[in-house]
Amino acid sequence: MEIIAEGLAFPEGPVVMADGSVIVVETAGGRVTRCWDGKTEVICETGGGPNGLAIGPDGALWLCNNGGWDGIGRIERIDISTGKFERVYDSVDGLPLQGPNDLVFDSSGRMWFTDMGKIGPTHRTTGGAFTCLPDGSSITTLYRQSISYNGIGLSPDEKSVYVADTFQARLYRYDARAEAQDPQYIATAPGPISFDSLAVTASGNICVATLMESGVTTFTPGGEAKFTPVEGDRYLTNIAFGGDDMRDAYITLSDTGRLAQLRWDEPGLKLAFNA
Repeated sequence: MEIIAEGLAFPEGPVVMADGSVIVVETAGGRVTRCWDGKTEVICETGGGPNGLAIGPDGALWLCNNGGWDGIGRIERIDISTGKFERVYDSVDGLPLQGPNDLVFDSSGRMWFTDMGKIGPTHRTTGGAFTCLPDGSSITTLYRQSISYNGIGLSPDEKSVYVADTFQARLYRYDARAEAQDPQYIATAPGPISFDSLAVTASGNICVATLMESGVTTFTPGGEAKFTPVEGDRYLTNIAFGGDDMRDAYITLSDTGRLAQLRWDEPGLKLAFNA
């Protein structure tokens, strides 16, 4: 395992860029940062709680900002060259977003994202799974009243949307061609663990960052599971693929503030957009 950057304030949401750099959010620092060759450069200070990050069809960065524990959840667009950011969505169906967490774009440019909700001292709010267009014209609900939706990804044929639930440690599937629907259960994993973000491989397997046990749980679409341990951090929160053969796996070791790279046993699925 090679350390790409360290000293980060709870890094998440790695985006592997065409030039080989990796952009992450620093959730505890309220900023978006580019990492390469042991160096870091702040792109912008968004405030709140920046979390999931992806390149959209317009070449901009799109951010799930949970707003922090007492702020407004929102979807933001970031101009990479200038660092300027703007709020695009902060509500759906007349209800405010709570804690937008992770996102993915399909090849048509449609965004799919999760909302984890918020946890307060005496209560918690629920989130769900949603889909929207990046021009700000349409946002709709896929599912509400989830426990703690986190990672999200698409199958290679873009017919299925995969969602990981953190506190349940469960993986669910949705039909990307249907509107509001109930989730289809795929699998869970044993032990005192939680799930975080996920990435899909070229073969269609779903790699879920696994908290507490420190590693990645890889599921087949049919629910068979294999655990790959990664030493050094109980909060391995994200995995993203890159490199010429898409077998470079970039992981965020959030508790120790590091971004690392390791070789994976199969190529990841190329995302619909990059820059």
